[in-house]
Amino acid sequence: MEAATQKRELNKTELSLLLYLETRAVDHGGLVETSHMNEEDDEIAKRWNEEGFIKFGRVYSKHVKKTAYGAASRWVQFTEEAWEEAHKERKARADRMWEKRSWLKSDEK
Repeated sequence: MEAATQKRELNKTELSLLLYLETRAVDHGGLVETSHMNEEDDEIAKRWNEEGFIKFGRVYSKHVKKTAYGAASRWVQFTEEAWEEAHKERKARADRMWEKRSWLKSDEK
């Protein structure tokens, strides 16, 4: 059962981790390469799992996938709340990146 939706304030580190985990959930079938996570990220992911914000755990050892950077030894699954937060941050990041762009559209020349 998912935790009750609450107003969650995520700091910069948590937002970065959320977007990394979202990418792993979408593009890698939920497999997470912990070589891209530091100790703080791991603690946050474990806390979120305990809170019911995400589901996060270890992959059965016979199914760990070796990668160029190490191994995908963890898995992640998002709750509706996590999907909503990730979507909001993805959109906010896209807006920030658009404002910082260093190129012009053809109708802006």
